[in-house]
Amino acid sequence: MSNAFIWFTTHFGGGFASGAQLYSYFGKFGMLSLLLPVLAMAYDALFFGYAMHYARKHELYDYRSYNDSFYGKFSPIFSNLFEVIYLVTMCLAPAVAFATGGATLQAITGLPYLLCTVIIGAFIFLVSIFGSKPVRRVASVLSIVIIAGLLIVYIPNIIVGADKISASVTESQIDFSTLKNALYSAFLYGTFQLINIAVFVQHAESYSEAKEAKRSMAIGFVINSLMMVLVALGLLTISNEPDIATQSVPTLFMVQKGVGSSFMLPLISVLIILGAVSTAVNMVAAMVRRVSVHFGAEKSKENHTGKPSKKTIVIALVCCLVDFGIAQFGLLTLVQKAYGFLAYLEIPVILIPYIIHMIVTKFDTKSRVGGK
Repeated sequence: MSNAFIWFTTHFGGGFASGAQLYSYFGKFGMLSLLLPVLAMAYDALFFGYAMHYARKHELYDYRSYNDSFYGKFSPIFSNLFEVIYLVTMCLAPAVAFATGGATLQAITGLPYLLCTVIIGAFIFLVSIFGSKPVRRVASVLSIVIIAGLLIVYIPNIIVGADKISASVTESQIDFSTLKNALYSAFLYGTFQLINIAVFVQHAESYSEAKEAKRSMAIGFVINSLMMVLVALGLLTISNEPDIATQSVPTLFMVQKGVGSSFMLPLISVLIILGAVSTAVNMVAAMVRRVSVHFGAEKSKENHTGKPSKKTIVIALVCCLVDFGIAQFGLLTLVQKAYGFLAYLEIPVILIPYIIHMIVTKFDTKSRVGGK
């Protein structure tokens, strides 16, 4: 369950809470927006489950060691390409968390933006230095809070907007071109998420046996799919509004057009902060694990004393300072473009090699020729 929640909190960021992420990829496809998230999550569940199964079976819990083994004789090329993609993602995604979390905290408290990003960064730093176990605990707690908050916001608005949802579904016109574009959009959405393999492999150590990875990711699929469909239903209540295309935070627009705005607007702001922080914590923790191993930390065992080493503290601090610095430039527009570009890069580096690996090794039941 904790690893299923790790997936959810990594997936759930400020873009998810605001509704902007789902609207960008699925909002224009009407009734198909209820199916596309499920397809995208099924796609990711297959790859995440396979990756975590491989990591636990071969006891490889930092993503560099994992990649070197997984790519075998091709690792000098693909491990380094994966590293480049992840390093870019690791700089961009937490930087967005700093920026969106800081800006939202500023709106709630009235504190200076710089101070708000420091507060967000401090929390991310403190959690990420203590290893995988605290990250899993924080992910579980945040997941429960986030899911409860989303239910509180979306369910009343879905009930009140049932007629609007029905009208949106009825008016949907699905031809071959629309279906093709919709499936391609779901494919891109799922493909960009594949880089999170780097985040997840460290948590495979918590499984008592490799086959638990499949059950864990199946649970993650259900959680992510249900919450995405919930958000998609909420967005259908405003899909016919003339101003929807100009809304940067569709969820706020939904609440303004629906019910409970006085209570739900602050709640959504809190959810955006929690979503941003949860994503950043998971990604920074993965980078700390990766860099720590590079500098001689033990690869297969967590620090069971509960005390981070000085080396870990320094690495986490450097990661957070880099992300904090990027956040001050307000790179949201650049990040949106970069995410799409990174999805295309992941096709030859992750998607195609994984499919080949599944076929050649018969889902890791047969050794590769010349591999490890």
